[in-house]
Amino acid sequence: MMFFSRLGGLVAFGIAAQAAYTIQDSYDQTNFFEGFDFFNYQDPTNGFVQYQSAVEANSQSLAGYANNAVYLGVDYKTANPTGGRASVRVSSKKTYTQNLIIADIAHQPAAACGTWPAFWTVGQNWPNNGEIDIIEGVNLATNTTYTLHTGPGCTFTQGNCNAPGTGSLGCGVASENTQTLADGFNEVGGGVYALEWTSSAINIFFFSRANIPSDIAAGNPDPSTWGTPSGSFSGSGCDVSSHFKDHQIVFDTTFCGDWAGKAFSSDPVCGAKAATCQEYVASNPEAFQDSYWLINSVKVYAEGSGAGSNTTRYGEKYMAIPKPFSA
Repeated sequence: MMFFSRLGGLVAFGIAAQAAYTIQDSYDQTNFFEGFDFFNYQDPTNGFVQYQSAVEANSQSLAGYANNAVYLGVDYKTANPTGGRASVRVSSKKTYTQNLIIADIAHQPAAACGTWPAFWTVGQNWPNNGEIDIIEGVNLATNTTYTLHTGPGCTFTQGNCNAPGTGSLGCGVASENTQTLADGFNEVGGGVYALEWTSSAINIFFFSRANIPSDIAAGNPDPSTWGTPSGSFSGSGCDVSSHFKDHQIVFDTTFCGDWAGKAFSSDPVCGAKAATCQEYVASNPEAFQDSYWLINSVKVYAEGSGAGSNTTRYGEKYMAIPKPFSA
């Protein structure tokens, strides 16, 4: 049973010479909603979704604390909701540049037709300040896709990150590890994703629950000891410092839209369930009971003893104070 509270370098793969990392910010069940804002505007990816405010998420139990972790869910009870299925999208109040971001996640949204969950970072004036997609997949996908989106002039071996000229496709690579996403991830008890972002490279690491390095568990992370990243972007084709800066950390779950919606009918399982993605998502609320995030912590580290460069804070928005209740 779940109990929860409502809201209230190595040239080969671009690892830079390692300096000691020190903790800058830590978000967990004690303070997560003090450090993240709720996005409750129209979905920029045209999803069949209604993102909820803090107050709305509180009243519907779509966000809170569960099993000593942070719960971010979707509405799995309402049939044929007007305008889209209720969900949450949260973004860190602080922005970060060239940090080590480590997310310990116990559960990702399960594989389900119509879903499009993501854990990512993004700058303002999209795509010119960049986007880094760490966990992302649609419908019944079994592997995450690591993708970067930028303005013109940034190319890695994975391709042009401004493709097709707007940044909407970006440049990326699919993981070959089925434990990185959805059901495969949840079956092994989740794990840790680490984004190592330096002036010369963007590296993404994944460790399943049983294989989390001891230095991460001890709070003294040293990426130089972790081996080859799951995804790595580096090289002379992109000035990382000018294309990636001042990023918020984001978790969301949307439905259909520009990716999941367009891919829905081409999936033989999903396509057989309904004529359109929107029709299926609207009429099958029970399919999304396991479409939730359970986040143990998100920790942000900076090299040396100082904060990451250009760290800023957006204006405060109203946040409900966490209050206890049981389900």
